[in-house]
Amino acid sequence: MNLLELILTDYTLQVVSLGSALLGIVSGVLGSFAVIRKESLLGDAISHAALPGITIAFLLTQTKNTEILLLGALISGLIATLLIFGISNYTRIKFDSALGLILSVFFGAGLVMLTYIQRIPNANQAGLDKFIFGQASTLLLRDVKLIALVGSVLLALVVLFWKEFKIVSFDREFAESLGFNTDRIVLLLSFMIVTSIIIGLQTVGVILMSAMITSPAVAARQWTDKLSVMVILSAVFGAISGIGGTLISSVIPRLPTGPMIVVFISAIVIISLGFAPNRGLVFRYIRNKKNQRNVNREKILINLYELAMKHDKIGHGHHVLTIDPDIGFDKIGRKNLEKQLENFKSKGLADKDYEDKWYITEKGIEYVKKYILEGEM
Repeated sequence: MNLLELILTDYTLQVVSLGSALLGIVSGVLGSFAVIRKESLLGDAISHAALPGITIAFLLTQTKNTEILLLGALISGLIATLLIFGISNYTRIKFDSALGLILSVFFGAGLVMLTYIQRIPNANQAGLDKFIFGQASTLLLRDVKLIALVGSVLLALVVLFWKEFKIVSFDREFAESLGFNTDRIVLLLSFMIVTSIIIGLQTVGVILMSAMITSPAVAARQWTDKLSVMVILSAVFGAISGIGGTLISSVIPRLPTGPMIVVFISAIVIISLGFAPNRGLVFRYIRNKKNQRNVNREKILINLYELAMKHDKIGHGHHVLTIDPDIGFDKIGRKNLEKQLENFKSKGLADKDYEDKWYITEKGIEYVKKYILEGEM
């Protein structure tokens, strides 16, 4: 009840929650394309590359106006993006190496300039280091309006260029064969990802922003194989993590909001990796176990069939060790074998003779020929 009352009455919490949710939606949607294109680390590189842009903007203007600092971060991020693609396209350096190179150079330069700024005898520079880890609790309504405005433009572009982004993300060569200018499409998509990263710097910072680009999409990918559903789920996961992380940090004293948002979305990723149908580790383990039981079941029936083919009389019974010699002294294996034989008996596929030895029935032979041997052929 106290939490509900806090949500309904605390204006700051409402503003921060709204801003974090909007950021989660935008980063989730655009991050889906980065994950599909296997360029998840682009978000990491660009978020780190934004730091020198923030410091240079401050040095030139001597103001901590959010719009000006984010503009500097945007310019720095766009330059970094162009350098990454230029290095990977026009040199022998691969894309991942170019990412690592630009990330380390730009972030290192940003830290050097940030250290220099902090040594300037001017109190105005205090608080710039908050862009490293973020400070969502300082979000103002005008910051949320900026996120909403830029985010709306980015989402509108996704809807407008949905077909182009989709085909380029899955098969760039096929898109080129259809006459699409893939270089421009990829560059536009990359610039949009850069922009979504920049508007999130104040919330989660340059270090953690890459998680907001990657994690919602990774979690959504476990639940579906359809891009449209993945994009929607990713946006939902991003919004939930933004609101959930904000609420938890507001309840627990001295718990930073940005890192809590990342922890929240990381929990969603872990749950998705473990329990999502089809792709989840738990369901995959259960499915593999079931498939293994089916394989073992077919092996037992085939063994009975092959033993029957060696005798003139189909009803010639066989001891369980003859049916599966690998069991040996394994009591559990023998018990499972006998249980499976009883299952076959209930279905009329196998039966016992008067000595409690097992044989395959006519129905079992027909089943093996129709469903197992023909399937293997």
